[in-house]
Amino acid sequence: MITEVLLWSSIAIIVMAGCYNSALFLLSRRPVRHDHGHDTERLYVFLLACLNEEKVLAESLARITSLPTGNFLALVIDDASEDRTADIARAADPARVKLLQRHLPDARKGKGAALNAGIRHLRESGILEGRDPGDVVVCVVDADGRLDPHVVQAVDPYFDDPRTGATQVGVRMYNRHQGLLARLQDMEFVIYGDIFQSARRHFGSVGMGGNGQFMRLSALDGLMDDHGNGPWSDSLTEDLDLGVRLIARGWTNHHCTTAAVSQQAVLDVRRLVRQRSRWFQGHLQSAKLVPLILREVPVKPAVDLLYHLSSPVLILLTSLLPLSFLVAAGAVVLGSVRAGHPLMTPMWFIGPYVLSFSAAYAYGWVYSRRERGLGLVRAILLSHVFVLYGYIWFAAGWWGLWRMLTGKQTWLKTART
Repeated sequence: MITEVLLWSSIAIIVMAGCYNSALFLLSRRPVRHDHGHDTERLYVFLLACLNEEKVLAESLARITSLPTGNFLALVIDDASEDRTADIARAADPARVKLLQRHLPDARKGKGAALNAGIRHLRESGILEGRDPGDVVVCVVDADGRLDPHVVQAVDPYFDDPRTGATQVGVRMYNRHQGLLARLQDMEFVIYGDIFQSARRHFGSVGMGGNGQFMRLSALDGLMDDHGNGPWSDSLTEDLDLGVRLIARGWTNHHCTTAAVSQQAVLDVRRLVRQRSRWFQGHLQSAKLVPLILREVPVKPAVDLLYHLSSPVLILLTSLLPLSFLVAAGAVVLGSVRAGHPLMTPMWFIGPYVLSFSAAYAYGWVYSRRERGLGLVRAILLSHVFVLYGYIWFAAGWWGLWRMLTGKQTWLKTART
């Protein structure tokens, strides 16, 4: 009896998620119009929070300083690095790249704390003096982030709407050709951006990512508390937290599909699970946002945000599905033997395949449109592997839950290569 309840509950979760994902896929195909008509040139400030990033920082700064736009600067926030991170920042174009060095014991308290220090430095240094906060756009770029050359031209029209608080660009893996694991991570971010984020534009629930997020400074100012703290929280997923709080403040978040930031894919499974366990733990921490959503967010985006925040629970429940299938299958086989019925029928294969791999065809089609050289057939075959790749979230989920239950809050920074 318990086995059957577990089995059918797991199937119900998968069917519910499949219906939701199908609806998002259809919504993601609908275009979004944007008005153009802003004459003031905006200042773009790129924030790079860095901890021991000497292996990747120089290339990222070279990409930023070569952007074909005139009104921008980059601030490298060295969070008490022990390598040449600060030296690399000093060696960059001094007219475009500024350096803020943080020291222990104030440093190394998470990415959110480093970004908050960066905003304070911009204010106190006078760099923003005379600037209208509504015409200053702050962009968070990871130290390994490589922005598309046209990213400012792609993002800028979104901020013509005074209600726009933030715009997230797509994320790609610049080393996606270095093996299957890197390719699957690239597919993961393309699918998330081109389907989930694109559809959420119509709900008003677009989320922010930790890399390539552009935010209006006046919107960030509105998230400061009475003590001058913020706008980023100390959550392990400070980007998720920020996006929800912007929506709660009445700002509109957008997702830009015509530009991207490329980052380094993780090439080791254990390091990948370690990274995702941090993300999972951060999502669990974000449960504290539920009262804010219920109180301040309109119904349509609120429903989608609540579903999104429930994803950790759904992942943990779904992780029990393979076990329940095995137990149920054993019971059915045993019953078939006793009754003299055939042990196997086509439904043994069709049912699990439909439940598990139906989405692979949509995922493959979407990814093939981004990777033209891959081809549709190869993309669909790859997307079948991608469905199995999603099982890493089961391991990451239970690891993240264990860390949360045992009170471990360390950052688990992803090492670069």
